[in-house]
Amino acid sequence: MVSLHEMASDPLITAPAHKPGVDPDLLKKPVNALAIVPQSQRITPLFRKSYNVMLRMAQEQGLEQEVYRAPMSAVIRSLGFDSNDTGLIKKHLRTMAATLVEWQSPTRGEGSSWAVSGLIGHAELRKVRGHVWLEWSYSVRLRQELLQPHVFAKLSLEIIAQLRSHGAIALYEICSRYREVGQTSRQPWSWWRPVLSGKPETEETRRQEYRFFKRDVLKPALAEVNAVTDLVVELVESRSGRFISDLQFKVSLRDRPDGGSSRGRAPDVMDAALGARLLELGIDEPTVSQLHAEHGVELLRDCTEMLARRVASAYPEPLREPGRYLRTVLAAERSKRFGDAVAGDPLVNPVPAGPKPAAPPASSARRDLSDAAQKIAEQKRQARWHEEWLRRRREHVVSDLSALSDAEQQRLVQALLADMEARRTHPTIRKRLQTNGWQHPMVLHEMVRFYAATHIGEGWDRPTPAQLLEIAGQVGDE
Repeated sequence: MVSLHEMASDPLITAPAHKPGVDPDLLKKPVNALAIVPQSQRITPLFRKSYNVMLRMAQEQGLEQEVYRAPMSAVIRSLGFDSNDTGLIKKHLRTMAATLVEWQSPTRGEGSSWAVSGLIGHAELRKVRGHVWLEWSYSVRLRQELLQPHVFAKLSLEIIAQLRSHGAIALYEICSRYREVGQTSRQPWSWWRPVLSGKPETEETRRQEYRFFKRDVLKPALAEVNAVTDLVVELVESRSGRFISDLQFKVSLRDRPDGGSSRGRAPDVMDAALGARLLELGIDEPTVSQLHAEHGVELLRDCTEMLARRVASAYPEPLREPGRYLRTVLAAERSKRFGDAVAGDPLVNPVPAGPKPAAPPASSARRDLSDAAQKIAEQKRQARWHEEWLRRRREHVVSDLSALSDAEQQRLVQALLADMEARRTHPTIRKRLQTNGWQHPMVLHEMVRFYAATHIGEGWDRPTPAQLLEIAGQVGDE
């Protein structure tokens, strides 16, 4: 069986050329395809991502086609799929053809009324001259609206590829429709349950209390969308007496970390030489593509040199996980360049001397206060996620230290003592290390820092975006 990575790396298989002036990352998804309700089978994240990628490719090939065709490698690259499990892709294609869904818009009365139908008409994998191609079609009733929609949401496939849960993908797609409006339509909370969970309604789910839906689906989806995408989404609950009856979401566009707008950015093209250099240093191709998408070529190039120096030095031991080390360095360097800049800091954005501007109108002042409050709330969420991640990381380091032999622990104590003397650490702390050992409360943080910096890397205490996202999904937004 041909593996997915063999197919994806074959230079003879290339995706159809993109039309001039068309953004290959942008999907115009019909509003009726945003809030799909599964009727027969669960919709998984990979399932939904695959559908979006195939829909984007079909839109580019045009309405005049009846059967759409693409190299399997092109689909895989667009998904960011990092497995060799060809059977999993086939399973999702079969499920896509068999799954019945109810098509509906998140806004009442918007778009046409669609009947229940399958997501696609058929799917088939064909081997042509040794290369694997995917062919698929759409229902005749849906093809016109899917491929040339009149009312649609503009979605970034690059952002969707980074989302992990179906709830986050569905919420991002729906909220993208309302990014200019400022808030989604208001719907009963039970309406949102199958839309975000991706699961058909059953007698058991119909009896489910709202608090469980909020805990298991809503909060993780909100945390993921706010951590990964270019949107800031806030849950708005409406009550009927003592109970939550309806839900909607406030939507705003997030500023980029460098202070610019997330719209209209120039394409950041991957340097072929840089990609080859990363492969030499032990970073696989899917990871290279993902890191390029997350951090951009300039930051990736600078951190690649740091990785190369660490690999070459092999100190204090050979680097076992170059991918993990590079992610840590990228997160640390990104935070250093962008994370410390505050929009209102006069050192970052100096204000020229001159007459005092007139006081803004009251409505403008209230809007500024609201924006400031949102930014403060976002900073608090990020700080809480970071604090929880760091607490867990320290516990893990302490656990690793405790598992070492007595002789190895003593060797580390002597090495730490020499390090503390070189840094002129206070004599009292050095004495505690000598008399009470590294587990004494006054010394423990020093040993954790020393051990982690040498065994994990200098950025051991800075989470990657993926690690922060995982914590956000676990602890939620509150």
